[in-house]
Amino acid sequence: MQSIIPVKNVGDDVVSGLVDRFQRQYTYLRLSITDVCNFRCNYCLPDGYKPPAHKQTFLKVDEIQRIANAFANLGTEKIRITGGEPTLRKDFVEIAHTLSQTAGIRKVALTTNGYRMERDVELWQQAGITDINVSVDSLDTRQFQLITGENKLQSILNGIDKAFEIGYKKVKVNAVLMKQYTAHELDKFLAWIKDKPIQMRFIELMETGEMDDFFKAQHLSGQSIMERLMREGWQLQQKAMSDGPAKVLSHPDYQGEIGLIMPYEKNFCQSCNRLRVSALGKLHLCLFGEEGIDIRDLLQSDEQQLQLEARLKAALQGKREHHYLHIGDSGVRNNLSSIGG
Repeated sequence: MQSIIPVKNVGDDVVSGLVDRFQRQYTYLRLSITDVCNFRCNYCLPDGYKPPAHKQTFLKVDEIQRIANAFANLGTEKIRITGGEPTLRKDFVEIAHTLSQTAGIRKVALTTNGYRMERDVELWQQAGITDINVSVDSLDTRQFQLITGENKLQSILNGIDKAFEIGYKKVKVNAVLMKQYTAHELDKFLAWIKDKPIQMRFIELMETGEMDDFFKAQHLSGQSIMERLMREGWQLQQKAMSDGPAKVLSHPDYQGEIGLIMPYEKNFCQSCNRLRVSALGKLHLCLFGEEGIDIRDLLQSDEQQLQLEARLKAALQGKREHHYLHIGDSGVRNNLSSIGG
């Protein structure tokens, strides 16, 4: 894990709820519950997950409950469980159920690589998972394996179909935009979502410390896709308060939608509504920030909730107005698996 870099302006508790200095309100928490991932995606962990030399203990269920209680009390309505691959935890279903039973939390979402989706999606639903995002970077079996290191495409596609069969009304599917891999598959993805309620989300490749050369070779702006879709009759949709950063487009001839996540776009950070907590109990104010505020010492007892809330609100006053990706500064983040992307 990255070392903690102190945040400036962690001062008195002077604001109510989770509102920063730029009047952005935070209603969405991305909660990582593990760093471990069993895929070897070429844009994230091409050499696979390497455990640290020192033993680390991920957040326990009671600590997760206290995080949820504090955030919910401060106005958070949506928690997304991330990793690594969160479903690798043996107590994943218990964690999902714990979050779904937290007063004030209306949505419990899951971001997964889909490895266990075909087998377990019904258990996830029963535990209270309301929304699922699953990564599918290619619809070609061979290319999917080249990107992820796993021959699991058909199982993941089966899992998506099963989610619809058991009652999910929409599934969000993530694909990282890469010149060599995904750029030429746009038509295939469009055909796939024509008659399926899938929000196909294309995420611009982001520069991180370990992947500079890969970024330079593969980065593709989402703007070209946006322009093409608009020419073909796709229309931009309005965002709900707890929505993430995607610009979502719909088309009258398609059951599915397209989402574009373009972090290099001007004003990308203007509507930020999400905070992150790592699997080791550190609050991260920005995916690409240098901030890391330890909150785990305040997760040991229910009696600490007011102190925890005060620390969260005070820390938020140190959040920057925007990231600095556009000038090649990705903060201290070597890869995105450490705080859930």
